[in-house]
Amino acid sequence: MNHLLMLAVRSAWNRRLTLSLTLIAIALSVTMLLGVQRVRDEAHQGFNHSVTGTDLIVGARTSPVQLMLYAVFRIGEATNNIRWQAYKDISASPMVAWTIPVSLGDSHHGFPVLGTELSYFEHFHYGDGDGLVFSQGKPFKDTFDAVIGSDVAEQMGYHLGQRIILSHGMGMAGLPEHSDKPFTVVGILAPTGTPVDRTVHISLEAITAIHLDWVGGAKMPGFFIPSEFVHKFDLTPKEVTAVLVGLKSRVAVFRMQRNINDYEKEPLLAVMPGVALEQLWQVVGVAEKALLAISAMVVVVGLSGLIAVVLAGLNERRRELAILRSVGARPLDVFLLLTAEGLFVTIMGVVLGVVFLTLMTLALGPVLKSHYGLAIQLQWLSPEELKLLAAVVCVGLFASLIPGYRAYRLSLADGLTPRI
Repeated sequence: MNHLLMLAVRSAWNRRLTLSLTLIAIALSVTMLLGVQRVRDEAHQGFNHSVTGTDLIVGARTSPVQLMLYAVFRIGEATNNIRWQAYKDISASPMVAWTIPVSLGDSHHGFPVLGTELSYFEHFHYGDGDGLVFSQGKPFKDTFDAVIGSDVAEQMGYHLGQRIILSHGMGMAGLPEHSDKPFTVVGILAPTGTPVDRTVHISLEAITAIHLDWVGGAKMPGFFIPSEFVHKFDLTPKEVTAVLVGLKSRVAVFRMQRNINDYEKEPLLAVMPGVALEQLWQVVGVAEKALLAISAMVVVVGLSGLIAVVLAGLNERRRELAILRSVGARPLDVFLLLTAEGLFVTIMGVVLGVVFLTLMTLALGPVLKSHYGLAIQLQWLSPEELKLLAAVVCVGLFASLIPGYRAYRLSLADGLTPRI
């Protein structure tokens, strides 16, 4: 049997170019499959970590998914706002450690504008508990100061001291502008891979100031309040869009949630971010499942190429197989040799695919972290990845049975008889 294996190895070496191309195709498809698996795992984890350390998110009564969409991801609009008194009542609860009010509704060239307080920069966390960091500048201090996310700064080419004009409403074009009250960029946040990167942050007082001479979503005709006079008015907000709540003890989260949901003065909804984000992921996670399915199809195509290459080479190897039969090899030996050859190429493709994935992680990991917030790092293969690799090897084994069976069917007389 050993001499048969040596002959098979030499035969494979003579066809090394063709087999190498097949090996690389399988390796690249395995790399894509594992890469998609790691990206979807990290995306799922990053999605659930878009906001961390927050025990409750409070908004007007609606569905939990809709509340998370506009309060965390700045997508869509709230069905209603929360009155300022309700926010003060929540903040005054003895169970509450801190609160972050947020006010939405304006935009800047398609980027959402978020009105908040300085507690936002202190208590808002994402990922594994990471806090917001300024790459340049500092938090807003004056009424018309603005802090922008990294994507806003990069895509718009903004820098500290930049004067910007906000628009009334959400959208890209055709919106009325607050051109009489420009803002100055005083801070730029470091990338987070969250909606913070695409947000313009201003104070709640600024939200009130730019709407002093607006009624019903339109500027009052014949009435104008210059920016230097806005401080003569009471800029205390009358309402906010949502509130992020941190509790002194997480043991009290269900009690506080029930108290807010039963608030008598107006209908409110308090949701736990982790639960609501998981519900939201079930809605938006269809795309990543489709991407994984496409990657699996790529692996199938790569293994199909292996079958095609081995089958195409069988016609040229008919005399070689016949010689093996003539020196004592049984049909079963030929079957096992051809099957082992395909299985060996598959296993080597899997190993090479893991090596390619490691190299890509080293090369692209920092880029994905800084630009997309995907912290893909070197790690051992996870149980899910091992299952995928085992499935690839099993499919490769079954694929190798086809040329093995074809070789098994070739008779000695057929192999030695020249074709005309």
